[in-house]
Amino acid sequence: MKKTERKTPAQQPVPPVEPAPVDETPAEETPVEKISVVIVSCNHSVELRKCLTALDAEVENPALQVVVVDNGSKDSSASLSAEFQGAQFVTLPHNFGLTRALNIGIRAASGDYVLLMHEDVEITREAVGRLRDELAEHPETGAACPLLLGEDGKPAPQVRDLPAPGNPDPALRAGSAGAAVPAVSGAAIMVRRFLLNAMRQIDERYGNAGSDIELCMQVKRAAKKVVIVDGVTAMHHFDAPLDFPQFAADRQLAAGTFLGKYYGFAAKLKYLIGAALGALFTFRLSRFRFLIAGQKIDGA
Repeated sequence: MKKTERKTPAQQPVPPVEPAPVDETPAEETPVEKISVVIVSCNHSVELRKCLTALDAEVENPALQVVVVDNGSKDSSASLSAEFQGAQFVTLPHNFGLTRALNIGIRAASGDYVLLMHEDVEITREAVGRLRDELAEHPETGAACPLLLGEDGKPAPQVRDLPAPGNPDPALRAGSAGAAVPAVSGAAIMVRRFLLNAMRQIDERYGNAGSDIELCMQVKRAAKKVVIVDGVTAMHHFDAPLDFPQFAADRQLAAGTFLGKYYGFAAKLKYLIGAALGALFTFRLSRFRFLIAGQKIDGA
């Protein structure tokens, strides 16, 4: 008997396994929230140029908005807008006082974090970013500040206590890095936009002085800290407070406003009567008139 050969079906070629497609779309980076820097300047064009140069404000930066509020300058400050086209200039017809000028700048600011500055401070973009990082990473921090250094490289006057009936006008003292402090000068202080929105605006019962202590008090009332951020510095071309009669009276009126707001009308009245009598008995008659009239610096 013949054996029948069994035919096996021809083997089909196995198709090669193709690798899974690789998604070459770059991973989305977490967006960095925008920072606004609000600078109020009045008749300090030299210092303002240094301030804007340190911020690289010659060109626009989408992550860093720079708003300059020119508070009625009579010098060449307004001409800097042509040189620093990355900054937005808001020109006021006369000196509106620091508090009103800050509020005007804040309304023009669109960042999630807002750095309020005087024109006599020099701070780099990198340092500004590190202030933002402090607020972004530490919810307990309500205000972040650089350590201010004088031209000699030593810490400049920056820190003060909040006014109280027993100490209505605390003096500024030098700061130290990494410290939580009661209050700072308004030379350079960054806060979240949320805080400014909650305040609606800085209380305009203050004139040229008082916006800094009010801001720090609001941070305290929110159960947060004012921090001088470790490793972040800025140069401050610090001048002693002006002793012109209206400026001196404005400072005392600001202290009285703060005391009245947080300690009651009696504390305010006692302080201001003492301030007015002190001006009268030392023959500072112009200051006395401003105090009696309650005439703060606010553009009125």
